[in-house]
Amino acid sequence: EDLRVDGRGCEDYRCVEVETDVVSNTSGSARVKLGHTDILVGVKAEMGTPKLEKPDEGYLEFFVDCSANATPEFEGRGGEELGTEIANILYRVFSSESSVDLKSLCINPREHCWVLYVDVLLLECGGNLFDAISIAVKAALFNTRIPKVRVLEDEEGSKEIELSDDPYDCIRLNVDDVPCIVTLSKIGYRHVVDATLQEEACSLASLLISVTSKGALTSMKKVGKGSLDPESIFEMMEMGKRVGKSLHIALQKILDEEESLGTSRQKVGFLG
Repeated sequence: EDLRVDGRGCEDYRCVEVETDVVSNTSGSARVKLGHTDILVGVKAEMGTPKLEKPDEGYLEFFVDCSANATPEFEGRGGEELGTEIANILYRVFSSESSVDLKSLCINPREHCWVLYVDVLLLECGGNLFDAISIAVKAALFNTRIPKVRVLEDEEGSKEIELSDDPYDCIRLNVDDVPCIVTLSKIGYRHVVDATLQEEACSLASLLISVTSKGALTSMKKVGKGSLDPESIFEMMEMGKRVGKSLHIALQKILDEEESLGTSRQKVGFLG
């Protein structure tokens, strides 16, 4: 009937709250609330050495911490496995070369580059974790400001790095091609996006699709014990592309709105 328990259709998301720049001692941060799911992401830019196989690129490192208060399952070692799984999926999503321009993070080939440490904290779990995390990561990367540096070389050939004193003199990342994850949960013969905890309990198999703002698929992963028919996978991919494109448009609009307010915008943070 295209009607779910909470009145949404199969392709409808719940209301998503996004706020950037919520943690003061990071290069960029974002908080996303989707239903009862609450995610905080902080990005820290630190200087490091490029990897041997990619001497002219910086790189991203992901750490996922599942707060023991988020859900009873995370007490003890329960959250660690999920944290590792989420980090691995994020590595996969960002492994495509077009998602972030890693060459712009290189300062000095083979010697110095920026390493972006992306810390994801799960504050509360209310279903549809992967989508909420990917939205928060994209918002935090959009908010990230990396200080500008100059490489000075003296007569002996030794190089010195000078950081810009001006806090507004910084590099911004282009996040146009950063994908968002759309999770499609199969329930019966139909599939839904943004499943609540109850819907996730009814679903035997889900498909995680990462979609760029142009509607291109960058990666896919099946989760859950059930099986998926090839025909339904094709349907899910088409639906994921449609939903993903509209998700990107809505997210970019709110990020640009926040940006345009500048210093005058009210910060809600954790008091909201």
